[in-house]
Amino acid sequence: QVQLVESGGGLVQAGGSLRVSCAASGSTFSAYAMGWFRQAPGKEREFVAAISRYGSRTYYLDSVKGRFTISRDNAKSTMALQMNSLKPEDTAVYYCAAKWENSGTVLTKEQEYPYWGQGTQVTVSS
Repeated sequence: QVQLVESGGGLVQAGGSLRVSCAASGSTFSAYAMGWFRQAPGKEREFVAAISRYGSRTYYLDSVKGRFTISRDNAKSTMALQMNSLKPEDTAVYYCAAKWENSGTVLTKEQEYPYWGQGTQVTVSS
């Protein structure tokens, strides 16, 4: 239904900033709630941040609150995650995900998202 492509990953020094983006195509972007998830080597994929259809509600993993900001631009069918004050433990493959938003949906849960991008690597060096 919708195709997602992440970009903007890379290598950054601890304390630095990076912005990863997700471009959507194939459907009406504004109909989807969007989320960011990440998976570090040897670990399970975890929720990072999510945003509702029009950006009125946002959710964050506790460890990234105050450092990461999720946003979306429905006119451009894009979604982004601004990451500041990066730490080595933020190193992971970051994935964007999408789902048709409906009442009662918990946007912090991976199983709620049927559409996923290929991921982009974010590496934070010490």
